[in-house]
Amino acid sequence: MSKRVAILISGGGSNMVALAQSMTDDHPARPVLVLANSADAGGLEKAADMGIATAVVDHRPYGQDRAAFEAKLSKTLAAHNPDIICLAGFMRVLTAGFTSQWQDQMLNIHPSLLPKYKGLNTHARAIEAGDSEAGCSVHQVTAELDGGPILGQARVPLLASDTPETLAARVLPLEHQLYPAVLRRFAAGDATMVNLP
Repeated sequence: MSKRVAILISGGGSNMVALAQSMTDDHPARPVLVLANSADAGGLEKAADMGIATAVVDHRPYGQDRAAFEAKLSKTLAAHNPDIICLAGFMRVLTAGFTSQWQDQMLNIHPSLLPKYKGLNTHARAIEAGDSEAGCSVHQVTAELDGGPILGQARVPLLASDTPETLAARVLPLEHQLYPAVLRRFAAGDATMVNLP
């Protein structure tokens, strides 16, 4: 029985596409929903073109009421009965109330070598720190921002000529390799680390 995967996005959904395209043949999971927090998210059309159900839970009408937004998010997700939720560029910080409801079922990809550089502006921070390498991490989601158990990492050397933009452009293809590799292993019940390359 294939695991059911819901993917949460806020933008163009390049990681969502990589995940969805990987879930074929003998993969232990299948995508059942792509949910965005804005109807303008470009990834929704891509998901629809791939035959995946889509939904929108716009955070803006809820203002500062994060609990109400997350209640609607959970209700929409529950209607599709996912076994795994993949955050793929979902730009909302989720509270403990939400993360505890989906405990041990949620994955996220983050563009740094965690535990370094949680939060935003990760590439600029790696450059400013003079690091020799950068990369991305896939981790389980907990109430702590970018703080759950790390399930996979991919690394690139940090070049003297790098800007945040050039570094992001080199890390993104690694994200598209790492996230599907971790999801395949996680969906099969294996939480051991994936290291790329």
